[in-house]
Amino acid sequence: MGATILIIDDDKDITNLLRIYLEAEHYKVHIAHDGEEGIKMLARHSTDLIILDVMMPKKDGILVCREIRQDNQTVLILMLSAKAEDMDKIYGLATGADDYLIKPFNPLELVARVKALLRRSGYLQTNTESSKEGLVCGPLEINKQNHTVHIDDNLLKLTAIEFDILCLLCSKPGRVFSSEDIFHLVWNEQEIYSSKTVMVHISNLRAKLDRALKGEKMIVTVWGVGYKIDY
Repeated sequence: MGATILIIDDDKDITNLLRIYLEAEHYKVHIAHDGEEGIKMLARHSTDLIILDVMMPKKDGILVCREIRQDNQTVLILMLSAKAEDMDKIYGLATGADDYLIKPFNPLELVARVKALLRRSGYLQTNTESSKEGLVCGPLEINKQNHTVHIDDNLLKLTAIEFDILCLLCSKPGRVFSSEDIFHLVWNEQEIYSSKTVMVHISNLRAKLDRALKGEKMIVTVWGVGYKIDY
C-alpha cells in the first residue's frame, strides 16, 4: 500500500470517483464529507496528503487548512475549488495549501498532482544520498533527512514545500534563482509553471524566517530576476 490520502469534500460523486482513481494507484484512501469530520479523521489516521475542497458545510476548506497548519506543517494539502480567480488561488496557498486545482478537473490530472507532491516531498525519494546530508546556511541548521530547520536550537516550522525551497536557495548562497527555476526544481513539473504559486510560498517562507531571525532578512528579492539567500 502506498501513501495515505484523506479526501475532505462534501460532493460524494467526486469523493467516490477520486477513491477509484487513487486506489488504482495503490494509495490508501480515507474520506470525510465536511470540515469538522475531516479534522477528526486526521487526528485518528496517519496521513501523508489531504485533498481539501474549499466550499463545504460546517467548516470550509480555508478554515480547515488554517487549523491543520497550526499543528501540522508536514502533511501535504492539495486544495480544490470552483473559484478560478488568481486571488482565490493566492489566498488558498497563503493559508498553507501546497497546491491548488480548479474544478472541474480531469481525475488523471489530480492523480498527477498527487504524485508530484509526494515525489517532491520525499515520500518517493529517489536521491537517498542527498537526503541524508545536513546543511548549514548562516544561522540555519538544516537536516534534510528529518526535514527540520533549527535556528539557535529553536525549531522553525515549515511546510514541505517551504522546506524544499529553503534547501534549494541555501544550496547556493548568493545565486539568484528565478521563480521558474524554483518551480521546476522544487515541484519537478514542466507543464504547470505558475509564478504566483512560487511568490506565495516565498512570501510565507520569508515571513517565518523574518520572525525567527527577529527582523534579519535572509531571502532577498532581485527585482525582475528572482530570489537568493544573503547572510
